[in-house]
Order: sequence, then C-alpha cells, then structure tokens
Amino acid sequence: MEARILVLVVMLALIGCETAPQKAADPMQGGSGMPTQVAAASGGQEDQFTPEFNAIRSTLDPKHTPKITAPETVKRGEWFDVTVIVGIGARHTSLSEHFVRYIALYKDSTEIARAYLHPVYSSPKVTFTIALDEGGMLRAIEEPSHSAAWEASQKITVTPK
Repeated sequence: MEARILVLVVMLALIGCETAPQKAADPMQGGSGMPTQVAAASGGQEDQFTPEFNAIRSTLDPKHTPKITAPETVKRGEWFDVTVIVGIGARHTSLSEHFVRYIALYKDSTEIARAYLHPVYSSPKVTFTIALDEGGMLRAIEEPSHSAAWEASQKITVTPK
C-alpha cells in the first residue's frame, strides 16, 4: 500500500499537481506524523519514508540508474523500440529481498508505458514499442524495492513522415 501511495505522490509531482499542504516540521514528530518515540516503537515502514526516499533520484549510480536505448530521431507516427535496462554499469539484482518493482517510460511528463516486474523471475530489462507525434524528452523511471525511484532521460526528435 505504501508503494502505491508513493507512486501516486510521485506521479502528482511529475504532472505539477499539488498535494495537501505540508504541516510545519515539529521536532517531536517522526516522518509518519506520530511522535518519534511511538514511530520508533511501532517498527513500521513509515519510518523509512524520509524526504530522500520520496524524491526521484537522477544522479548516476551504476546499479540503479536506468539506461535508455532508443533512436535519437524517429518519424512521426511510426513504431520504434525503446529498451530500458536498470543499471548503467551492472544490471540490478532480481532477488526476493531486493528487486525492481516497475519500469515506467514517459514522454516529457506523460506516462506512456509501464512494466511491473516480479522478483527472481523478471530481469530488470524491458522493451516498449511506441510511436510519437512530437519530439521531447524520453524519461525512464524505475523503482527498486528498497529505495526511492531512479530516473534517466534522453532527448528524442520526431520528423515528418
């Protein structure tokens, strides 16, 4: 459930919508809105959701940064493949305790494809076949099971047929 909420918050942030106003920070409050002592005692996942967890990471990381393989220029309306592999230096693991939950593909801020992955049985590599009407920025976002999502982007030009 927490992952669904995180995905919703990330999607709202990407499309520029505002979520509910944030309350001022209270030194007696943990990240969950509960007093620090109660949050620590509960041992729930809410303790993991720090601002760093909720932010999409775009820094380079050999194991987490998605690698986009797509043409730089395509013809308007024609199908082409976009392959996304998680890990620019080494492929991300796919273990039951540490795996990639999903890989999503955006054109600018619009999500155009998403693949959910299963631990152990799914490799963190997907190929989407898409067509575009206009150029922009292709963005790949992947979310591992243990941290915030990671993002990479690549400019794409669309020419007339």
